[in-house]
Amino acid sequence: MRWQLLSELARSDRQVRELTALLGQRQSLTSYHLGQLREAGLVSMRRSSADKRDTYYSLDLAACRDHLAVAGAALHPGLRLVPAAPTTPPDGAGRRPARVLFLCTGNSSRSQMAEAILERLGGGRVEVASAGSRPKALHPNAVRVMRERGIDIGDARSKHLSEFTERRFDHVISLCDRVREVCPEFSGAPAVAHWSIPDPAASAAADELSYPAFVRTADELTTRIQFLLHVIERAEENQQ
Repeated sequence: MRWQLLSELARSDRQVRELTALLGQRQSLTSYHLGQLREAGLVSMRRSSADKRDTYYSLDLAACRDHLAVAGAALHPGLRLVPAAPTTPPDGAGRRPARVLFLCTGNSSRSQMAEAILERLGGGRVEVASAGSRPKALHPNAVRVMRERGIDIGDARSKHLSEFTERRFDHVISLCDRVREVCPEFSGAPAVAHWSIPDPAASAAADELSYPAFVRTADELTTRIQFLLHVIERAEENQQ
């Protein structure tokens, strides 16, 4: 059952009631095993920013990778896992780039940062966009944290998700608990996932005091996007 939970959370952050339905188990039993996975440091829990009564569970993919590597090496030296970094296909490979859309409410920080990070890490393998359900001006801390990573998003435009409902995507990823509830259906049956990432601009603190939250958000997005690129790479291999 724990492996089933890990498998579901590897695809998307989930609420406990969703996991209960997906596994066909009692909520008390699901919660117990989620608690065991949290104690092991594999799963984390966050209150929903849309409804404080709800909780989202997230899988720490980096921790899972490290535990699997340790377990393999303990069983036999030949089973020590060395994660391979995603590789860029050679020029002229003829593959269509994977199309990815990131969504949040304001399209002012999280989704803009995710778009910029994936563009940098994915190179020519991806076509990426971002949008929001209630667009607002780009947050200066989002610009600052990306600039410190060598990426300039100062001229980025905030966009409404309605601009993209007629376009086809391979992956649609919501980063905000609120936008997940209003996300429309997209044509082409894309893989839909939710990353429950707190809004770094939610604090009433001054920009300078809230900046560390933007750094943490950029770090988490970078880790998640690195694992997303493995999914994209596997899809490319399956198309060959």
